[in-house]
Amino acid sequence: MASENLVSAQQLYRYYGHHCAVHDVGLQLRKGEVLGLLGPNGAGKSSTLQMLSGNLAPSAGRIMINGIDLLDEPRHAKQHVGYLPEQPPLYLDLTVNEFLRYSAQLHRIPQPAIKQAVEQASMRCGLGDVGRRLIGNLSKGYKQRVGIAQAIIHSPRVVILDEPTVGLDPIQIQEIRVLIRQLGEEHSVILSTHILPEVQAVCDRVLIMNKGRIVFDDSLDGFERRHGSASYIVEFKREASLGMLEALDHIDSVEIIGDRRYRLAYSNAEQAPQVIVQAAVSNGWGLQELMPENTTLEQIFVELVYRDEHADLVNNATHEKAGPA
Repeated sequence: MASENLVSAQQLYRYYGHHCAVHDVGLQLRKGEVLGLLGPNGAGKSSTLQMLSGNLAPSAGRIMINGIDLLDEPRHAKQHVGYLPEQPPLYLDLTVNEFLRYSAQLHRIPQPAIKQAVEQASMRCGLGDVGRRLIGNLSKGYKQRVGIAQAIIHSPRVVILDEPTVGLDPIQIQEIRVLIRQLGEEHSVILSTHILPEVQAVCDRVLIMNKGRIVFDDSLDGFERRHGSASYIVEFKREASLGMLEALDHIDSVEIIGDRRYRLAYSNAEQAPQVIVQAAVSNGWGLQELMPENTTLEQIFVELVYRDEHADLVNNATHEKAGPA
């Protein structure tokens, strides 16, 4: 993957009155990358995407789109961005083709090129059979496709999708995911969602936001390398010595989880299995099972969100106990 950054955001803040919805957010989007922006409701995802798309001015910070400052040259920068908000901006009394032609005109596509642009966007989004139908008569899934088509009709380098599969049935969700993956082959995509399997299905990298801050940033490959198997589930034929297990090299902690079953957290992925096997043989424990325990993205997500919630509860309790100054 090329290292060219198509989106670069630094120290983004967004205030609504005294409430800080986005706090010191920075992100990079590389060419050909699908970035998943993940977080619970109210985390600041939509506000962040609105700022990146130029639909909401940041209270502070800088945004570069394809090397162009979005605040200094908004019209020039927005030429490289396609945006689908959570509620698709559709005209229900227009046909699909009429709406896409209108969208092409809004994006200043030259008149002779509009027909080809509409046909290409329709083909990529699977809208060829519904081009003459009123948008208001389409299913939710097809309306989402129309929304994506208007976002890509001008062939932008960056496509921003806010909750593109919300409210869809499982078949429609699968179809939209395939479409997003295909878009990632020619565009760079930012996908906002609170659905964890969606990120794992279509994204190359994931950012997790909570309470306006980025609390996790890693590629999915990097996530699997760093968090894929931080512990082993081990079962022996005979009872093992807890103290001896805890004393093993490269083993950080030992937890009893059943009859002769243990969870062994390790610090060295290469040496830990060998150390465990050697200890089992040397002490006659009879190794029956040695299985890596994978840490899922869901576990990381819940841990990060819960950690922040717990910290807030502790801080609030401390302030209440201390009383007024």
